[in-house]
Order: sequence, then C-alpha cells, then structure tokens
Amino acid sequence: MRFLHTMIRVRDLEESLDFFCNKLGLIEGRRLDHEAGRFTLVYLHAPKDAKQSKEMQSPEIELTFNWDPEDYTGGRNFGHLAFEVDNIYATCQKLMDAGILINRPPRDGHMAFTRSPDQISIELLQKDGPLPPQEPWLSMANSGSW
Repeated sequence: MRFLHTMIRVRDLEESLDFFCNKLGLIEGRRLDHEAGRFTLVYLHAPKDAKQSKEMQSPEIELTFNWDPEDYTGGRNFGHLAFEVDNIYATCQKLMDAGILINRPPRDGHMAFTRSPDQISIELLQKDGPLPPQEPWLSMANSGSW
C-alpha cells in the first residue's frame, strides 16, 4: 500500500491556490478539469517532492473545486485519504473479513471506499489501472455514504 493524497474541497480555487502555493510554498503538479462532472482537481506537492511528484510517487494534496457554489458544513470540505493497493479485491476482502464495511465496493475493479472508526473516508485505488470486474464485487450495492 502507498499513500497517494488527501483531498479537500475548496470554495474559491484562486484564493486556495494563493494560500497553498504563494504563501505556504506548495507547487501545482497537475490540474484536471472535468466538464461533465463540473469540477476541477488540482494536485499540489511540497518543493522537496518535485521529482517524485512528476512520477506520481509523492503524497499530494488534491484541491477539489466544484464549479457550482456550495457551502461546506459538517466536515464536507475534507474529502478523503487515498491509498494505492496492489490488489483491490484482496484488500477489500481482507477488510471485510476483519469486520470492516466496504461502503463503495470495487465494482469497476479500480476504486473502493470504506471509513475509519472516526468516519473518515478512505479511498482505495487499484495500482496500475483497473482489474477486470468480478463477482461478488460487481453486483455488490453501496452501503451508506463515503
């Protein structure tokens, strides 16, 4: 398992970039605009992580800017912790065997969500792209929120 990023939602992307980059000193590594979903993702890394960030090897902060205005309450501005795993199905099965609920099963062979005991969302992402979809994950329903 490898730590990938922490996601936070921001109300004003330019103000947030000013804080994180100009004031705190982080560097924008990449930016992805998702027209269909109406959001922008901006990945930031620390200066000493610049080389590793180009190879997607360093932990990052993911700023998520939703194009439609929203007031974030109840911790909704903090998104999730993300970890890359070698086998998403084996990881989810291990968690389930330990009594952990998989809130969003890896139906696509790529992504799953669970929660910590303190209800922090944990995203699990399959290393090197999705595995072929398979049962029981393919027909498993979501449970709760993530």
